[in-house]
Amino acid sequence: MKLSEMKSNRHGTVRSLGNDERFMNRITSIGLTEGVRFQVVKNDRKMPVLIYVRETLLALNRRDCEKIDVTEAQ
Repeated sequence: MKLSEMKSNRHGTVRSLGNDERFMNRITSIGLTEGVRFQVVKNDRKMPVLIYVRETLLALNRRDCEKIDVTEAQ
């Protein structure tokens, strides 16, 4: 599933970040790496997705969220 598809207040793990080297360099520099656990704080349509990861609140644009594959925690 894509990060943009997750609902608010759900937990998950990043499965993959795609294969665009420029995107990977940018997204990993803010602490989002493969295998990291996160919580979706807010995911409203047409707004950035807010996630809590590594004790940091991140706002990711929806286009970037489409590139991030995640697994939702049970």
